[in-house]
Amino acid sequence: MSTLDLTSSADAALVARARSELDAHTHEIVQWHFHESTGCPFWLEYKSKLKFDPLSEIKSFDDLKKFPSFEDEWLRGGPVRRWAPKAFADKPIYVFETGGTTGVPKSRIAIDDWRTDYSLFSKTLPDEFFPPGANWLMLGPSGPRRLRLAIEHLAQVRGGICFCVDLDPRWVIKLIKKGWMEHLEAYKQHCIDQALTILGAGHDIRCMFTTPKLLESLALALEKKGTTIREAGITGIFSGGTEFTPQWTRFATEEYLDGVYMTPTYGNTLMGLACSKPVTAAEGYKIAYYAPQPRAVVEVVQFNDYSRSVSYGATGRVKLTTLTREFFVPGFLERDEGEREPPYVKYPWDGVSGVRPFHELAEATTVGVY
Repeated sequence: MSTLDLTSSADAALVARARSELDAHTHEIVQWHFHESTGCPFWLEYKSKLKFDPLSEIKSFDDLKKFPSFEDEWLRGGPVRRWAPKAFADKPIYVFETGGTTGVPKSRIAIDDWRTDYSLFSKTLPDEFFPPGANWLMLGPSGPRRLRLAIEHLAQVRGGICFCVDLDPRWVIKLIKKGWMEHLEAYKQHCIDQALTILGAGHDIRCMFTTPKLLESLALALEKKGTTIREAGITGIFSGGTEFTPQWTRFATEEYLDGVYMTPTYGNTLMGLACSKPVTAAEGYKIAYYAPQPRAVVEVVQFNDYSRSVSYGATGRVKLTTLTREFFVPGFLERDEGEREPPYVKYPWDGVSGVRPFHELAEATTVGVY
């Protein structure tokens, strides 16, 4: 990460403090995962293959460049307990999956990370639109993904109850790949019908998680019934997915939301949840995401050199580093690209905007319900 020339000394101080905290946190997490008494079997074994000693040589975030890029194939298949730190061996362990449309899905162990991620995210939601005590609708992927449990936890942290639909994104992607668009439409309607039933059942639901595509489908289904998302009682929407673009956000704001607050997010099973700056018409509905540092770090790196960040405003590939006691992932290359954004006062570290499928993999990427 290069030094940012900020106009305000207070902002510069915030950036410097955040960086200092990240360096200290990085050192702590590496000590945890590579020490014989606390580390996980995978990293303890991998340490013998390295040409350096992580315990003595990783003292800052930049030192993580000593590691080779993390290979996502390491997350496919078992035994999954090789990722469980010795210090947590007796803890109840969850496993969350991603992908899995073809072949073995990637998976990660989790104990409390998902609760921590969403408890922290809860603090960023305005009570005006996400009232404490309000009930939630989870209109998104279920099954072995963490979203279902995470949204339930978010609702509970805020004093509400979460209602969920049954949705299998792997089946959606198979339908798309087979070209069975009639079946795809039927399955999408099946999911929307579940949401309509819940919203019409008197549960006093005010808040919702959904993806852009499903939000649009829900709005159209309510329109056919002569009502709107706002009239259905929703006041706040937390949404995520690669379909979030400034153009779509403006359209949704003007055509579907009628004053309902919507906050975009960028997240996955490895990262947690990256919050966005407030999306405004004044900035052309631009969406900039900021990872939950120091627990996770997002960098936008050069296409021909993944060890170097691009300049602010330039385009590069998204690189993720996860730094929690439950899971350590240095330099994971996401299947996304975007533009590097400067630190924001609320999140004084680098961000990313314009997130979209990485161009070299875009043709092989099926977006599905997102």
